[in-house]
Formats: sequence, structure tokens, C-alpha cells
Amino acid sequence: MSHKANVLESAAKGVAFAGRGIRSLILFSLALVFFMLPSLALTQQTSSKTQSSDKASLVGNGNGSKEPDNPVPSDPNYVIGPQDTLDISVWKEPDLTRAVPVRPDGKISLPLLDDVQAGGLTPAQLRADITQRLKRYFTDPRVTVIVTTIGSQRIYLMGEVTRAGAYPLVPGMTLLQALSSGGGFTQFANTKNIYLLRVENGKQVKHPFNYKDVVNGKNPAQNIVLKAGDTIVVP
Repeated sequence: MSHKANVLESAAKGVAFAGRGIRSLILFSLALVFFMLPSLALTQQTSSKTQSSDKASLVGNGNGSKEPDNPVPSDPNYVIGPQDTLDISVWKEPDLTRAVPVRPDGKISLPLLDDVQAGGLTPAQLRADITQRLKRYFTDPRVTVIVTTIGSQRIYLMGEVTRAGAYPLVPGMTLLQALSSGGGFTQFANTKNIYLLRVENGKQVKHPFNYKDVVNGKNPAQNIVLKAGDTIVVP
């Protein structure tokens, strides 16, 4: 065989080998894509769910928070008192919409209406009163009253306790529970002669409380439910 023929044969074998290499590379690439497709689809699906969940959280609260910002319970029978803060809103009347504190005399101040009695009323009763007053100036006033801060519902703990002072009144709080808020008794406390001072019908009434009897189950009737303004004295 001539030299030229040998060269041609070698070149042909090289081309054939190169062709097999390219085909192998193509087949390997296709196989790699085939095995990666399920993983890519799962990743995309997970990402979509995460974005949808984030959007839902933002839409639900407006600020991305899952917990309400307002700690005040929505009790329609709540009675407004001094030191409470109210959010008074009048629809389409921004000059009348504002947050107002309840003064010690139980009144609030509003534009056009001056002083309005709020203490002793529920939010619904105050809303009805303000609405009626505003009808002198507007055809169909729409008023909203929201208690944003409760400062009036307090009880007072005095005498031989570790932490005397004013405490928030929790709904259903009993005298015994209130005493636990004071951090315990001092070594000089006379726990048999504790008493509760409460204003009833304009007069101050004294209710006795024997701590040892109550905790031993002897006189549970003394463990009364507290009201705003009650004062507990530990002699």
C-alpha cells in the first residue's frame, strides 16, 4: 500500500473515532438533562409555594406580621374609664378623626362638640352619642369608636407585700390572684386580717379576707372577683 493510501486510511479512522466521541458526548448531555429535569421542576414548585405563602402573609395583615398589634380585647360591654385612650374616626371627615385620652373627669374633647362624656359608657354608646351630636353639622355622620389603650382598669395592692402598687385588672381576676402579683408577703404581714376596700353605692365598704383560710379551702367565698378601683390592704 502506498504512503498516500496509509495517510488516507489513518485520517478516516480518526474521523470515525471523533464521530463516536461526539455522539457519546451528545448522549451523555441528554442523559444529564433528563435526570436533572425532575429536580429543577421541584425547585421551581417549592419557590412558587414560598412566594405565595409570603404574599398571603402580607395581604392578611398589611405589614407581614402574624400577630395583631393591638393588645386590647374586643369586648362590646367594656366600660370606658379615665386614662383610657380612644380612637375616634368620622368617615370622610379627617379633621374630626383623632386619638383622644379620657380625662380624669371622664370626658374627651372633640372638634365642633367640645367636651363629650365618655367615662361610664361602652364604645357603642359613645358612638351613638357622638353620631347624634354630629347630625347638627352633617347629614349622615358615620362614627367609629375604638379603645386603643386601657388605663382605667386597675386594682391597687398596699401594705406588707413585696411589690405594692397599681396592677392591671385582668378579667375574672380574684383577690387571691391579685395577691400573687405582689410578689408575696413580707415577714411582718398579718395574713389573717387582709381586707378589700371597694366603693359600693357611693360608700367605701370593707371586705375581710383570711389568706390562710382561703388557701386551705375553709372560706372560698372571701376570694371574690375584683372590680376596677378595688384596693387590697395587707396589714
